[in-house]
Amino acid sequence: MQKTILITGCSSGIGYDAALGMREQGWRVFASCRKQADCDRLREEGFDSPLIDYTDAASIASGLQEVLDATGGRLDVLFNNGAHGFPGAVEDIPTDGLRHIFETNFFGWHELTRRVIPVMRDQGRGRIIQCSSILGLVAFPWRGAYVATKYALEGLTDTLRLELHGSGIEVSLIEPGPITSKLREKAIPIFERYIDWENSALREKYESSLLKRLYHSSGPDTFELPASYVTKRLVHAATAARPRPRYYVTTPTYIGGFLRRILSTRATDRILTRL
Repeated sequence: MQKTILITGCSSGIGYDAALGMREQGWRVFASCRKQADCDRLREEGFDSPLIDYTDAASIASGLQEVLDATGGRLDVLFNNGAHGFPGAVEDIPTDGLRHIFETNFFGWHELTRRVIPVMRDQGRGRIIQCSSILGLVAFPWRGAYVATKYALEGLTDTLRLELHGSGIEVSLIEPGPITSKLREKAIPIFERYIDWENSALREKYESSLLKRLYHSSGPDTFELPASYVTKRLVHAATAARPRPRYYVTTPTYIGGFLRRILSTRATDRILTRL
C-alpha cells in the first residue's frame, strides 16, 4: 500500500523540495499551501494539494479532511513545516505581532497535530515530524519572535514524544539552520507591518545591521545548504525503524547544539552577541 504524507508550507523552499523528494521515494504526497494559487500550481505539477492556512482553524480541519477522504482515513506521516520569520528587536515587537507569528508558527501546528494524532492512534502507527530551527536551540539577536516560536515548538514536541511513547507514533524534530529559501523575503512584509524601527531606541543598529541584511541580500549565508539536505533527514525520519528524536542539518546547527550542551550561558552569549 502506498505510503502517505501531508506536508505543509509547500509553495517554496523546504516544503516544496520535501514534496518533490518524497514523491520520488514513491510516497503519495499531500503538498499543502496557505494560498489557493500555490495549491493550483502544485496540482498542475501532479500533487494533491489541500489548502491549509495555519491561522485559519477551518482550513486546517477541511484540509486534513480532504487528505483523509482521499486515503480512506489513513495518514502515515505529518510534516509540519509552514512558518514565517519576523525580524526585529524584542523591545520593538508589539504584542499583536507576537500573537501573529505564534498563530502561524506554533498554534496552527498544534491544531493540525492534535487532529492527526487520533487518526494515527486508530491505525496503530504514524510519524509526526516537526521542522524546527537552529533558533530552537540557541537565540540570535534580532530574531526574538521567531526564536520564541521555535523554543515553544521544541518544548511541546519533546513533551509530545514522551507522552506518545509506546503508542506506535514516532515524533521527531528536524533542525535545519541556514537553508536556501524565501524566508528572508517573506519576512519583509511582517517587519514593515509591525516594526517602527525609525522611532526605536536601537535605530542606529537597525540601519547598520538588520536593514542591510533584510533588504540587500549578499548571496548565500556561510554554511548555507540547499533544501534537499532537509529532505534527506525527512526521508530518514519517515522511514527508519528507529527515527531519531532530533536531526541536525547544517554546520551551524551542530555548533548551536554544542553551545547549548557544553558552554555556560555567559560564554554562549559572548559568542552570539558578535554575530
